[in-house]
Amino acid sequence: MLRFAVVGVASTVAHLGLFALLRESGLLGAQAANLAALLLATLLNTALNRWWTFGVRGGGHLRNHLQGMALLGLNLALTSAGLWLLHTVIGTHATGAETVTIAAANAVATILRFVAMRRWMYGRSA
Repeated sequence: MLRFAVVGVASTVAHLGLFALLRESGLLGAQAANLAALLLATLLNTALNRWWTFGVRGGGHLRNHLQGMALLGLNLALTSAGLWLLHTVIGTHATGAETVTIAAANAVATILRFVAMRRWMYGRSA
């Protein structure tokens, strides 16, 4: 569990940092920046959890990364919905508020991701 938490914090920091960088640079809007940052963070997260957290060695890299991309869909839905609510209901587009919103959605997604990784991706019961 500790290793999962360390990997989760590292990939969340990468996601949020890259998101804020892309938003502040003006290169991408909130939803596109979220997708780009989340994609890179998910690749990092899947690789680190596969190797360090769950001790998986050998084949199956592609399958695990495809499964990680499926979980990205869940995380993307939660973070995108959070951004939509922030923009529509609260009416702010401040990068700080967007980053906090994404962090909150990531907290929910992390719980679901752990269960999915443990049971579905790496075949251990919780």
